[in-house]
Amino acid sequence: MDLEDKELKELFKLADEIGKRRYHKLTRQDFEDYKKFDSWRYINGDSECGTTQESQDWARDHSDWDCPICGDKFSECGGRTIDHKLPRAQYPWLSMDFKNFWVICRACNQKKGEKHWFEYEHYMFIHHPGLLPAIQAVRPTQLLKSLKE
Repeated sequence: MDLEDKELKELFKLADEIGKRRYHKLTRQDFEDYKKFDSWRYINGDSECGTTQESQDWARDHSDWDCPICGDKFSECGGRTIDHKLPRAQYPWLSMDFKNFWVICRACNQKKGEKHWFEYEHYMFIHHPGLLPAIQAVRPTQLLKSLKE
């Protein structure tokens, strides 16, 4: 299947179909593993979420000084966050796959929210067209292709 030739509406429909098919494959162990990961991924920590040195090191090792989306310095835009390119709410089996992680600033993470990738590109095209090329450059093509399996 060639995703490049699909209309946006078709991509949304495909993402929804795949997401609904995969949920039944999650096991109890998946949820237990995820609980451990959930505290790992917060690198800034707050009253609800802890933080670990390991996650802080991972975020530092996998990012520069600037957010890859907006270009602002992490120190000036709320700090680094570890985000899922394909949201864990829709693709829980990818929630612990490091290929699905990227380090972006808190503000960009909040704008992305739980949008799946093509919905996010559409959002950026409408609201921040100048930033769209940066988003398309980091499109998780390999993960999107894996959804067909």
